Amino acid sequence: MSAIVVLLQSLLICATSWFLWRFFRQIIVKSPLDNVPGPRPVSFWKGNLPEVYNQRGWRFYEKLADEYGSVVKLHGMFGHRMLHVHDPLALHSIIVKDQYVYEEAAWFVKSNELLLGNGLLSTMGDHHRKQRKLLNPVFSINHMRHMTPIFYNVTHRLESAIMSRVRDGPREVDILNWMGRTALELIGQGGLGYSFDPLVEDVPNALGDAIKAFMPTWGKLQIHRRLIPFIVQLGHPKFKRWVLDMIPDLRIQKMKYISDTIVQQSWQVFREKKAALEKGEEAVIHQIGEGKDLMSILMQANMNTNPGEKLPEEELVGQMSMLTLAAMDTTSSALSRTLHLLCQHPDVQDKLRAELMQARDGKDIPYDDLVHLPFLDAVCRETLRRYPPAAWIFRVATKDMIMPLSEPIRGVDGTMMHEIPVPKGTTIQVGIMGSNWNKAIWGEDAMEWKPERWLNPLPTAVDEARIPGVYSNLMTFLGGGRACIGFKFSQIEMKVVLSVLLTTFRFSLPKERIEWNMAGVAYPTTGDNPKACMLLTVEPLDNAQKTVVI
Repeated sequence: MSAIVVLLQSLLICATSWFLWRFFRQIIVKSPLDNVPGPRPVSFWKGNLPEVYNQRGWRFYEKLADEYGSVVKLHGMFGHRMLHVHDPLALHSIIVKDQYVYEEAAWFVKSNELLLGNGLLSTMGDHHRKQRKLLNPVFSINHMRHMTPIFYNVTHRLESAIMSRVRDGPREVDILNWMGRTALELIGQGGLGYSFDPLVEDVPNALGDAIKAFMPTWGKLQIHRRLIPFIVQLGHPKFKRWVLDMIPDLRIQKMKYISDTIVQQSWQVFREKKAALEKGEEAVIHQIGEGKDLMSILMQANMNTNPGEKLPEEELVGQMSMLTLAAMDTTSSALSRTLHLLCQHPDVQDKLRAELMQARDGKDIPYDDLVHLPFLDAVCRETLRRYPPAAWIFRVATKDMIMPLSEPIRGVDGTMMHEIPVPKGTTIQVGIMGSNWNKAIWGEDAMEWKPERWLNPLPTAVDEARIPGVYSNLMTFLGGGRACIGFKFSQIEMKVVLSVLLTTFRFSLPKERIEWNMAGVAYPTTGDNPKACMLLTVEPLDNAQKTVVI
């Protein structure tokens, strides 16, 4: 007991000293960021973070762009000055040109490492580049083409599961739940060569259940997450583990249990795949995915690469955990949002259904035809532009920098600022929504959801802005060396699911209202129920396509 008391006293002294240093430093020391306009902080202790992380904070982000411009000063904890940036030239500096100066925030990287191991989201610098170099070929278009039949197989099971519930007539169905289950099974079979969920029946799965619980639990610990770097620097892993065990917070203990389950189950999946690969091709083709899944390809590539480029096994397992988490929630959110929008715009739903009906002609749409359907592509692009699933992306300047601007901003003192000195340690929120919603680039109708904008030439300002996003002039999947590596995978998932569901069912709004909430990944709620849920009314089409599997 005395050791615990001494440890707690030491932590209290360190925390108090750190707080006093941060407090007086922010008050006494002037910063070049003081001249950047921005909203007043909610409090010194939390700054603007309650607004940044507000579940219904959509208007706050609209206000940042409308009232303050392309670069906005925010306040973090204890008066820490932050920037919210959506100026195209500044974004190019942050995520492309100077990406190794503007690194991921330490709390983001260290918390990912603590919970999931050394995957893409928990490494930086040369370590991250080494992992990315091995992973990039795995997500090639050729591999996506080979995985399309896997996606259709999963989606037809989803189709059967929903049909069994609505065969006798229209019924409200929790589409978010089904999109989550489907997205997990898609990344399971296509990404890991592993089945989480047969969909046509309810079967418990420890790994699947833990992955589903990860984001909802982690979303409640955003402030705690910023203290993680102090825990990971405490020394030996067993000691760090002991410190976590002693924290009397049920949310943290639940998060720890979820993390342990994901890591343990991921190791089990990895060992099974490794054993199959070592036995040879005959064993591999009898596994789920038949060796065409991303993890089998990655493990095979790792076995064949130069010794100096090989990733250790714990890093391969880290990729499994992180890719599954990153793919599941973002895809299910994007699909749910798309179906909700199609309910709000039934004319668009009918137009899209007509295109898909013609393309299917009684069979699944082949990959090369699916990716070139113009209206399907327009609906997907516009949804990802107007409603990016993940909007909380941060970077930290690791040294003093000068941030260039494509257009000057007016400072608090009235002077025009053509560039902004950024002190070392400044946290920057990448303005994904601000860039996607920028009226100066996308036009006065930028806040409207209009798929048809993609069927005509985009405004010249879009090309001239040179937005550094990896996908379609959008910041939704970021850009540079830390762009979303799986954005092509996600696109095919969305298009396969929509092509099957919209030619089998009609979707309409439920009796109760649907509200979308900001989080690490946006999620909907229905009526007064605070839990993630999105009911839509679903009914079979009279002329539903009967697929001929080829």
